[in-house]
Amino acid sequence: MKVGDIEILPVFDGTGREVATEVLTRPGVDDPWACHPGCVAADGVLRLPLGGFLVRTGQRVVLVDTGVGGINNDKYTGGGFLDSLRAHGVAPEDVTDVLFTHLHFDHVGWASRRGAVVFRNATYRAHADDWAHFVTSPDAEAGAVRKLSPLEPQLELFTADGPLAPGVDARHTPGHTPGSTVYVISDREQRALLLGDVVHSAVELAEPDWRAVFDVDPVAASAVRNQLADEVADTPDLVVGAHFPELRFGRVIRAGGPRRFQAI
Repeated sequence: MKVGDIEILPVFDGTGREVATEVLTRPGVDDPWACHPGCVAADGVLRLPLGGFLVRTGQRVVLVDTGVGGINNDKYTGGGFLDSLRAHGVAPEDVTDVLFTHLHFDHVGWASRRGAVVFRNATYRAHADDWAHFVTSPDAEAGAVRKLSPLEPQLELFTADGPLAPGVDARHTPGHTPGSTVYVISDREQRALLLGDVVHSAVELAEPDWRAVFDVDPVAASAVRNQLADEVADTPDLVVGAHFPELRFGRVIRAGGPRRFQAI
């Protein structure tokens, strides 16, 4: 994927498996998945690719999210992130920046390993509200503290929207988590939006009333999701969610009817 002169590549780590009807619902709709054949396997499982994106911009080698890491259980399996990165010709020491859309475990898995920072030459960046929620609050998650605390010597927190690398802008989109962030990649009047978990499945870009069990603030998450979907609908802007099939980009199409996502 190219946005102007900026290259964006998927970095695969593994797969998550969730019962679709347990994690994504539409209040008052008995079988919301019936309208989206092919989005869920015959066994009712929603398969979620895990990984992140490699963004080459200017002299910077940027990662957006770092997969789930070495987890291997009945729901989430990782382990392929560094091999996928090397397949793109990038070694861990080549990475200059790591940007987190948010700090859930399946997005920070390769941030550190056994207390050691994986991308030792990189500056790590996250929204301050997520760092407070996951790491420094009195009820912070112990796993997040263990995983993320080693980053502190290389960490830069941000609160304002704006550029973090050439052609890469942060946009605060709270709801899924307090510091949930969309990264807008732009160059030569082209744009692509890395949505993180603002959207877990492309179906959420269709009907406006989907609810995700993972969202910290479902009302805020729904509002920002629909605002973004309406903003990009029927424009050349490309979008991708962090768990879209094959991590493929697409466009939101409305053309006078209901919204829908069309992969490219």
